Amino acid sequence: MDAEFSRPLAVGRIPARGMETVVEASDAECRRLATRLGIPGLRNLSCRYRLAPGRDGEVLAEGWLTAHVTQECVVSLEPFEDVLAESFTVRCIPAERFREDDEIDPFSVDEVPYARDSIDLGELATEELSLALDPYPHKPGSRIPAEFAGTEEAEPEESTRRQPFSALAELKKKRN
Repeated sequence: MDAEFSRPLAVGRIPARGMETVVEASDAECRRLATRLGIPGLRNLSCRYRLAPGRDGEVLAEGWLTAHVTQECVVSLEPFEDVLAESFTVRCIPAERFREDDEIDPFSVDEVPYARDSIDLGELATEELSLALDPYPHKPGSRIPAEFAGTEEAEPEESTRRQPFSALAELKKKRN
């Protein structure tokens, strides 16, 4: 299967002094990415990179990602627009040298493997976009209805509703 947004860059083409580049997704790529990410819409996905070669084929990639996303509110189920702007840093490691550690240092730079002497900057941007998406998006101004929120406003209705063990309490009273 072809990647929805692929921009391979040969590691050997990165100058010793480093380089900057920008990758942008087309409208068709954005539609395919929205489907992959399970969101109603995506447009204007762009990522600017600063790439610096390291030792033994490693590449330090600093990225600045922007995108307009349409997400579905978990409260109202209405779609809404949002703008994402994220920065990230990852170290790209040749796949044959990449090792997953059992103990992950949350303060260290993330490491991602690459294969065949090529880093896919489009896929890297897609992965960072997926991490930036709110897993429980809320439309601005949306509120959970009082009857479901457990607020004081819902208490009067609760008092008229039978309590779960009230029938047992009544039986106990009758036995005594």
